[in-house]
Amino acid sequence: MAKPRPPIPAPPELDEGTYEELIEPRGAGLALDGTWHQISPKYVASQFVQEGLGLVAVAVAAAVAHALLEQPWVWIGAGALLAFQLVSLVIMPRQARALGYMLRGDDIVFRKGILWQRMVAVPYGRMQLIDITHGPLDRLFGISKLKMVTAAATTGVEIPGLSQPAAEALRDTLIEVAETRRTGL
Repeated sequence: MAKPRPPIPAPPELDEGTYEELIEPRGAGLALDGTWHQISPKYVASQFVQEGLGLVAVAVAAAVAHALLEQPWVWIGAGALLAFQLVSLVIMPRQARALGYMLRGDDIVFRKGILWQRMVAVPYGRMQLIDITHGPLDRLFGISKLKMVTAAATTGVEIPGLSQPAAEALRDTLIEVAETRRTGL
């Protein structure tokens, strides 16, 4: 069995303007060799604005439906949707602080989740596409989402809430490392 490579050096942009400490799950975690990097707190602000717009859209749609149909039951469905959106707003900051990624010697590890935790390791040599996207609100807040695609659909990873310089530095680092680690299928 091949000896694992040491973690790759991370560009300094990855830790500029991010949360200070990754929230670890309770209980024993995996022992990983590397440093966790986090997302920008601006991601939470962006999500608050998007969810707020969703709250307004649901309320307006319910008011219009109530006015047209003259039925009070529309408010029951709208109330349930509004309650769900409010709960997601309450837990959003905690969820954002639980997002993290680690650049290891042979792969990048991504973790997310509070109750339903997910940890994915993507080997550098298996990456086929690294994509940066940002919508209008993301651009307004200066954040991006980096997506890594592999041949296996289940290992595709999206890291939301990266600052634009961090997303570009991470993309360039991953491309450079992936070029030296290409593996055959």
